[in-house]
Amino acid sequence: MADRILTTHVGSLPRPAELLRRMRAQSAGEHSNAEAIADLLAQSVAEVVARQVAAGIDIVSDGEFSKPSYAHYVSERLAGFSGSWKGSAAADLKALPQFAQRQIEIGAVVPSAGGSCCVADVERADSTALETDIANLRTAVAAGRPAGAFLNAASPGIVLAFHRNEHYPSEDAYIEAVAEALRPEYEAIAEAGFQVQIDAPDLAMSRHLTYSGLEDAGFLRIVERNVAVLNHATRNIAPEKMRMHVCWGNYSGPHNFDIAFEKIARAALSARPQTILIEGANPRHAHEWAVFEQVGLPEDKMLVPGVIDSTSNYVEHPELVAERLLRYADVVGRDRLAAGSDCGFATFSEVPTVWPDIVWMKLQAMVEGARIATDRLWRGS
Repeated sequence: MADRILTTHVGSLPRPAELLRRMRAQSAGEHSNAEAIADLLAQSVAEVVARQVAAGIDIVSDGEFSKPSYAHYVSERLAGFSGSWKGSAAADLKALPQFAQRQIEIGAVVPSAGGSCCVADVERADSTALETDIANLRTAVAAGRPAGAFLNAASPGIVLAFHRNEHYPSEDAYIEAVAEALRPEYEAIAEAGFQVQIDAPDLAMSRHLTYSGLEDAGFLRIVERNVAVLNHATRNIAPEKMRMHVCWGNYSGPHNFDIAFEKIARAALSARPQTILIEGANPRHAHEWAVFEQVGLPEDKMLVPGVIDSTSNYVEHPELVAERLLRYADVVGRDRLAAGSDCGFATFSEVPTVWPDIVWMKLQAMVEGARIATDRLWRGS
């Protein structure tokens, strides 16, 4: 058991410009040297892990450098997907079309949540990309020696949100097939010795995206189904080897249609992963630490609230970070708490939500805030 507040984040970090350029060209079908790109990716992962360690981050990631986004990558690694669809717009952005258009123009919002279409049976296709991710992180961790490391993987439910079903007879059949196809990825990450981070915005964001036409009760049934499917897909992995991220969408918008955390908390907390990462810093969800006074944190869970916002270029003061951590510690206890970010800082590879240099300033503020909270919680100073 740690004798301090550990630090981590949700996963994605701003990609190096040269890596983005080369991957963009490769995706466009331009002639490229695959070996050179692979070498650049490995080097970039090594550098970003080293930088996280230098900044004081305890549980690090590969920055999701190999992926176009946390959900779109699955169509590159699973068979059964083809074409594209526009996707659904978030309810708060649909209600303010001129604002939404402006946000798109300045790069603060991705135009839609669309992806590819499921047109055939979803199956595991090629494990090469995953094996590369594991090998790159393993090498980087061996050099940087962080306290721990994780790799991100999409939840079955978020795949449904981004990739439209045009093949299976029902949504239930589709999500079950997706879960079974993702199961080897989850298991491979855990077997490699890393924590598996299940990215599950479907448990919150989908309320004002895919399922905006439902009442809350109907959406809660979707959440319960998605958690049950995820639990089955991870049945062979020990809970302590998993973490799960729940969020309401990593974009700059009013978020006034976000479902309250208290309405989904019990269902979300019934997921098997031991560590739960939630938003706790942005103005729409910073107050929801109080939910744990009502529902409690299950005895077998760890909580990682966001104590730095992932959509604002404000750098949080370390004292504010500490204040947020102390508030959660009062409710769930210091020994089941770590510091994290609300979401990733480059959810979509081409659209970092925070200026890259500022990302590192925010992470350093989080580390300093965790030190302050540690002093007060363990040493009373």
